[in-house]
Amino acid sequence: MGTVTHLECLACGARSEPDGHDGACVVCGGIRDVFYDLDAAREALTRDALAANPDRTVLRYAPLLPIDPEGRVTPLAVGSSPIYDSPRAAAAVGVGRLLVKDDGSLPTGSFKDRASYVGVARALAAGADVVAAASTGNAATSVAGLGASVGLPIHIFVPATAPEGKVAQLLTYGARVFLIEADYDATYDFCQEAVAKFGWYNRSAAVNPYLVEGKKTCGHEIAEQLLDDLPDWVAMSVGDGCSIAGTHKGLAEMHAIGLIDRVPKMLGVQAAGAAPLTKAFDAGAESVERMVANTFADSINVGMPRNPTKALRAVRASGGRYVNATDDRIRAWIPKLARNTGVFGEPAAVTAIAGVEEAVAAGIIGPDESVLVVVSGNGLKDVRSAMSAVDVPKPIPPKLSEVERRLEAEA
Repeated sequence: MGTVTHLECLACGARSEPDGHDGACVVCGGIRDVFYDLDAAREALTRDALAANPDRTVLRYAPLLPIDPEGRVTPLAVGSSPIYDSPRAAAAVGVGRLLVKDDGSLPTGSFKDRASYVGVARALAAGADVVAAASTGNAATSVAGLGASVGLPIHIFVPATAPEGKVAQLLTYGARVFLIEADYDATYDFCQEAVAKFGWYNRSAAVNPYLVEGKKTCGHEIAEQLLDDLPDWVAMSVGDGCSIAGTHKGLAEMHAIGLIDRVPKMLGVQAAGAAPLTKAFDAGAESVERMVANTFADSINVGMPRNPTKALRAVRASGGRYVNATDDRIRAWIPKLARNTGVFGEPAAVTAIAGVEEAVAAGIIGPDESVLVVVSGNGLKDVRSAMSAVDVPKPIPPKLSEVERRLEAEA
């Protein structure tokens, strides 16, 4: 398991061995964190060693992952998502430099492939018969696709309101889908009941501590791809909180082993209609209060985040902030991001850059600072929302006069 030394509960501090228990703390039920032999990782993950490694998947960071690098993993190429320097987007948002890391280019179209890579590997190693997940869509489609690549049965619980594109992915991958007539929070709770009753392997990153370890590879990649040219800020949209916690941990690990000389500040962005973490951050708390979530950014439409402690601690440790973005601002950034960068993001994905605009307006991010935005999901996952953000043209007959009339009208 890489260089894992032990696990530790964030709630009660209980330490445990990496013994194959992939759940919550057995003492208090709290979320656990995974620790590594950083001295061993420092020797293995030097700049020269990474430059010479031809493996472009997340397995290149195996010394800092809880999986056997010689064990069975998905054959899909998860990792090495590109980073684009986007001067027009920087001007549009009002910062000195803006970088976009496009995780929508990963195999199933989202950041969640990082967690599922580790989850599927660990399920295979454990001899699991079924992997189960509750999701608003992306985590579900991710584990369904990666599970399909190795013939692992996947059972998925999603709210019945999930976008058609994501449900289509699930069904096409062959997952057994349970469309639940409830919001995400109730769907999540119901899935945990089913996991406990039927003994399925739990892909939930809020229960299974090893899933966040996959998410931190985003931070590993940012560090390796930028090295001595790190941004001042890394901005991410936030729902449950697992992704921003993982990305910060990856950056912090790369700093701890000497690959980079500092850790960027983290900007956590929540939709204004689903912002319990922002409220807790501003209050200086480590726990959150459940709220009725209401945002069209379905992937972060979470009223009760399942990983609040890690998410709040990560942003505080980095010296960063949480901000909110309204649905109107998020919707406006769907075409604005695409037209300024060529990257098409779903609503939750563009929430990150909408939050950067909010942070600039609030004076949190200065006009000369640099920001990397993680675009966490491809826009094709939610075409209906994209269509609501643009002007859809009316059909015309195949006459050049109609083309001329349109050109004149839009001049």
